[in-house]
Amino acid sequence: MLVQIQVNTDHNVHGGERLATFVSTDLESSLSRFGGWLTRVEVHLSEDGGGKPDDKKCVIEARPGGKQPVAVTHHATTVDDAYAGAAHKLLRVLDSRHDRAHDHKGSDSIRHMPAPADPGQVGVIEDEPRV
Repeated sequence: MLVQIQVNTDHNVHGGERLATFVSTDLESSLSRFGGWLTRVEVHLSEDGGGKPDDKKCVIEARPGGKQPVAVTHHATTVDDAYAGAAHKLLRVLDSRHDRAHDHKGSDSIRHMPAPADPGQVGVIEDEPRV
């Protein structure tokens, strides 16, 4: 996979290199179907620190080549849950965007179809020939 994955944590998030390796490996695996379409993924893990139950936050930004970046955020009580929630959201968004960009259901869009030869016959159901 040729996607560059960068993991950033603030000083309140513990895990260091082991956490960054886990996140990078997990994203490489789960995003492998988008190889060649994504150019960069950035993960930001932080703690809001307000003493709230859901004070861990994960923001993941993915950059599809030639398209606007996609960013998702998930709050949870643990860093692992925050990452898992954000990764799940990212996969759903990327699936949708990738399918819209690449799925043509085997045919051209109606916008690219030629105009009918006889516009008066559009929508007319012809009787089957009787034998």
